[in-house]
Amino acid sequence: MRELNMPATTTQPWRNRSYHRRWLLEQADGLFGFFQNRAFNPGGGFFDLDPTGRPLNTANPVRGIHSTARMVHCFVIGSLLGRPGSDLIVDHGMKFLWERHRDAKAGGYFWTVDNDGPRDGRKQGYGHAFVLLAASSGKLLGHPLADRMLADVTEILETKFWEDQHGAIAEEFNADWSPIAPYHGQNSNMHLTEALMAAFEATGERSYLDKAERIADLIIRRKAGENGFRVAEHFDGNWQVDKGYLGDQMFRPPGTTPGHWLEWARLVLQLWALGGKQHAWMPDAAEALFKQSITLGWDKAKGGFFYNLDWNDKPDMRDKLWWPASEGVGAAAFLCEHRPSAFHEEWYRHIWDVIARSFIDEQNGGWHEQLTEDLQPSYTLFGGKGDIYHALQACLIPLYPATGSLTKGILAEISAQ
Repeated sequence: MRELNMPATTTQPWRNRSYHRRWLLEQADGLFGFFQNRAFNPGGGFFDLDPTGRPLNTANPVRGIHSTARMVHCFVIGSLLGRPGSDLIVDHGMKFLWERHRDAKAGGYFWTVDNDGPRDGRKQGYGHAFVLLAASSGKLLGHPLADRMLADVTEILETKFWEDQHGAIAEEFNADWSPIAPYHGQNSNMHLTEALMAAFEATGERSYLDKAERIADLIIRRKAGENGFRVAEHFDGNWQVDKGYLGDQMFRPPGTTPGHWLEWARLVLQLWALGGKQHAWMPDAAEALFKQSITLGWDKAKGGFFYNLDWNDKPDMRDKLWWPASEGVGAAAFLCEHRPSAFHEEWYRHIWDVIARSFIDEQNGGWHEQLTEDLQPSYTLFGGKGDIYHALQACLIPLYPATGSLTKGILAEISAQ
């Protein structure tokens, strides 16, 4: 990727330019429009969509808890922005989480359900993190289920998942809460960090932020810091890195995943800002995570971030997914505000260049979720376009101050009007 070597006449950040801001809003609006009605399942929850935007398996689709919760969160954002129809999506998703994903007998939330009940009854930390995010976002709208759901999932996280001796959560349990394996994953804890910050913003309860800071301290300051700020994905029962772990390619790919380094770069800066900028290691870590993701994870010949790397820092699965590019935008935007530099501004632009050329589906709408190494659409990991969450946040995060979550930024703008 060429260096921009920007002359003085072009150094003003893109995020401050009226055209760029308008373009970002147009992209966000296109994503809302692509998913809003197509994904709505009258039988409850939401459909995954094929590449053209048609529902997949309309007879009895499997609904993953993370997909349901992400739709709630994203259309809370839509409602806060003033998009008509958003409240209906939020209500539809909140009811499905409470009435169908929640295990009314044993407690907790099922990983997947279909029309007949639980399809995969496991209780996953990853899924519960997104329930916390949905409940926290729903509270901002005053949804009638939000307080109950927030209290319920908080208790489950505290009593079933949280391991105070480590300062992080356990990964998963069977439906009856019997243990599955002594495995710990950073991905579930990373998304819980995001959700804990949202819960803190929604409630003002410091205990949520304290847990988020402990997770970040474990996974980023200590574990990633010991590994040159390359974030390890998989750990054993004592939080020792498991370099031989081979898991699910979608949720637990082997090796390391540069997209998560980018995601953590943004989350650590957000956590630093929310916590009163008390932890000096956080912005330094965010810069290091971003630089490593560019240095090791970016395909310098063709563009885009490789999906994962082996432990010799070589590409393992060479496909380019939409979510690392999305998270790269968010990380660069936060760094441009907190650690402004030509490097961060240039890479904010580089990443958008690749998204605009290769990920945005101008023919059918939405974004391609997977590209080959040569940046051609591919469907080996995903059946189509099942998610709005990463792409939507990439479009909107740069439009608001990097002082907290996207929802907080929108609310602050509303209050100032």
